[in-house]
Amino acid sequence: QVQLVEAGGGLVQAGGSLRLSCASSGLTFGSYALGWFRRAPGKEREFVAAIGRSASMTDYADSVKGRFTISRDNTKNTVYLQMNSLKPEDTAVYYCAASRRSYIVIRTTPNDYWGQGTQVTVST
Repeated sequence: QVQLVEAGGGLVQAGGSLRLSCASSGLTFGSYALGWFRRAPGKEREFVAAIGRSASMTDYADSVKGRFTISRDNTKNTVYLQMNSLKPEDTAVYYCAASRRSYIVIRTTPNDYWGQGTQVTVST
């Protein structure tokens, strides 16, 4: 059974940082591109970042470019999202996703597996 388990969410002041992690089990981790999405209250889920199988290729939403960094450790079956300079509008539940497709299409095509999400709240 495939599981993706996010961790690292919490409450932080604007301008602060958080590091999310997503640990996977039950899948061949290195064969999957990985992504982070978020859903803010009353809004649709939106793409945040994606990373290719080898970690050399990444993709970001314009709203987080320069502030967020996605990375992966294939030896630990874990993907990370380092979030700096957080803003109140970053408040959302953050989800990780795994896809057999290319990282570049993660933002627009259905993903194979999803985590349950972790809450990030940024206060003013």
